[in-house]
Amino acid sequence: MMVGTIGELRRFPVKSLLGETLTGAVVQPRGLAGDRRWAVRGADGRFGSGKSTRRFRQMDGLFQLTARYDGAVPVLGFPSGVSVRGDDPAVHAALSRHIGEPVTLTAEEDVSHFDEGPLHVLTTASLRHLAALLGGPVDPRRFRANIVIDVPGVSALLEDGWLGQALHVGDEVVLRVAKRMPRCVMVNNAQQELPHDGRILRAVAAANELTFGVLAHVERAGAVRCGDPVVRRG
Repeated sequence: MMVGTIGELRRFPVKSLLGETLTGAVVQPRGLAGDRRWAVRGADGRFGSGKSTRRFRQMDGLFQLTARYDGAVPVLGFPSGVSVRGDDPAVHAALSRHIGEPVTLTAEEDVSHFDEGPLHVLTTASLRHLAALLGGPVDPRRFRANIVIDVPGVSALLEDGWLGQALHVGDEVVLRVAKRMPRCVMVNNAQQELPHDGRILRAVAAANELTFGVLAHVERAGAVRCGDPVVRRG
């Protein structure tokens, strides 16, 4: 069954920093190539995030930073307008000044820097459903999805009905939908020109038990591009 087409592709080179919009990407078993391969690590060994868990710790200020790749190296953008490459030894001091504690930028080693899973998928149908509850449009950037599927005209939480099913994306990639995506206060956070909005998480809680979108595993790797068709199969 044809679901829609890829409307947006987003990659986040550094965990919990703002990322970059792509026209095409390579999908690997761990997700989009380069996605969340780097992280900010505190002196306690835990990695910066929007929430605290065993491996991750909330660090204020991460959403004020951007990251984009220059080859295999992330380039970090600071609110002052200064950019620092991830392979520049000065990046650690710049991050520490911004965060307000000693931190380092580190590449992934044995364990990936994902909270829940390798690939996050969201539809415009779900965004419209949430927008109806809030009385206005919801920017998809708040949800940090890797793939936003454009589903014209429909307003519903479509992804919830895909659990266990396969999504064939473009000519090569096959994803298996694993679970609904749990949400936290990060969806409320200000980022770039988007203001803080405490209504977002409350609406997600009311609409869908604090989940929104789905997580998927990669069954067949390959290349995808914006505009590629997405077909759902059981």
